[in-house]
Amino acid sequence: MSDWTSGYVAEIDYTHDFFHDMTPTAMALAATSKGQKHGLAQPGLTYCELGCGQGFTANVLAAANPHIDFHAMDFNPAHIAGARDLAAEADLNNVHFYERSFADFEEEDGLPKQFDVIALHGVMSWVSEENQQLIIDFISRRLKSGGMVYVSYNSLSAWASMMPLRRILLDRAAQGAGPLEERIGEALNFAKTLEGAGAQYFKSNPMASAGLKNTGKMSANYLAHEMFNADWTPFHFADLAGGLSEAKLNFLGPTCVMDHVDDICLTAEQIAVLDGESDPVRRESLRDVLVNEQFRSDLFVKGGRRHTERGAIGAWFETPLALVKRFGGGPIKLTWRQGEIALDHAQYGPILQALRSGPATVRSLLDQGAFGQMTWAEISRLLTILVGSGTLSPCLPLEGAEGRLAGCQAFNLAVCKRAEDSETLRFLASPVTGGGVELDRFEQLFLLAYSEGKEDPMEWASLVWSILSAQGQRLNHEGRVLELDEENLAVLQARATAFAARRFPLCKMLGLIPAGTGDAAMSEVAETEMSEEALPAPVAPHANREAAA
Repeated sequence: MSDWTSGYVAEIDYTHDFFHDMTPTAMALAATSKGQKHGLAQPGLTYCELGCGQGFTANVLAAANPHIDFHAMDFNPAHIAGARDLAAEADLNNVHFYERSFADFEEEDGLPKQFDVIALHGVMSWVSEENQQLIIDFISRRLKSGGMVYVSYNSLSAWASMMPLRRILLDRAAQGAGPLEERIGEALNFAKTLEGAGAQYFKSNPMASAGLKNTGKMSANYLAHEMFNADWTPFHFADLAGGLSEAKLNFLGPTCVMDHVDDICLTAEQIAVLDGESDPVRRESLRDVLVNEQFRSDLFVKGGRRHTERGAIGAWFETPLALVKRFGGGPIKLTWRQGEIALDHAQYGPILQALRSGPATVRSLLDQGAFGQMTWAEISRLLTILVGSGTLSPCLPLEGAEGRLAGCQAFNLAVCKRAEDSETLRFLASPVTGGGVELDRFEQLFLLAYSEGKEDPMEWASLVWSILSAQGQRLNHEGRVLELDEENLAVLQARATAFAARRFPLCKMLGLIPAGTGDAAMSEVAETEMSEEALPAPVAPHANREAAA
């Protein structure tokens, strides 16, 4: 009997993550930043995710983008069953999940003939060469002319020194018996024994030594799928691009728009090296070496169409933006590959201040005078950095947000209800950005309390404590398990107050929760000044000897 897993880990479930770069508005902004037309705002868009894992990203995107028809496949039946359960709880009718392999996915009757977007996150590096070719063949037949492909994968430049370590771990785990999680632990301990014995490999490859150390910070779910599949291919960019060229795809650019700004990624000498290479594929391959790239997420296009210079500026003008991090008016510090980014508060301050009132298009910000005397080159560079840093987010069209609100709130309620028992799902859907917004378990439960009519943060804390205490859980605060009820409640009250002041207004502005009768009270709380030092450190629930799920 053949192995349906094809060497891919199926014994341990994949993580329930949301991948921001797969958001259509993020893809659209990346294309706009590169001066490319994209068509991602057209009605009736079709979107296909290959290897969707738990399907959580597809569910979030479907909730936030009711105008898009989503189709997502994975070979793991547990993943697909769970994805369908969440979609049903949230009453999503624009997402369709299929338990299929890459070899038989096209046999599915319910698929559209062709797609506008095909996305695969963390798939190409972790499947066999045969499946890589099946993916390329699917894209070749099923992607529309002018369509986009999102693909993310490990880069050879940073992973080359890790390949012997990964093989040692894989071989050691294969020798053992019992559950995979136990065999992974034993393999890691064996590798540490090798390092402790003075293996020259670790001395000559400090990144491998650091990588082995970092495995202790990774969840078993993530580590199993990252390092213990039968197949693992860190790609030289030119090889990946060459494979996709079989499907008539050309490289558009990285989805991380911070990497569109050379002077915050590279030194002047490195920029000079790249300027000497005119071929875009060879240029990206050199760039990976210059920055020692570890993980790439890229956009490719089938039939790219460039804007005219005027058209490119016009595309920026029509882009709506929203503030997604709290801005209190003070200075912000952003860092990237070359360290801290030099930003002028006189330039970014008026932009962020204007967006505190709600999302606005770049044209609207210009009309408000938010850009002062900046040139267009300065404006577009600054906006690219603010978006890339996660300070701002591109948005769906401002008109139509009300129509998207109900679907998002039904999905968010389903996620927040699950937070009563689990901290697995960490993102809510925004009808404004068209993507996900990360909130931890406690923050989700605070929003659940608010949606049930509780207006006072003290009431939120009481609800959360009633849930945790009924499950025998205690908080772990500053390295100490809090045994007394009043201690636990006091920490939750501090967290609820901080959340009301700092993140709650953004949650409302991004459409994560419905308007409520307590808006006036919340506005009063939100105006309370709280310094970073006054905020309690994050805490984790604790039940007996194990952290609560």
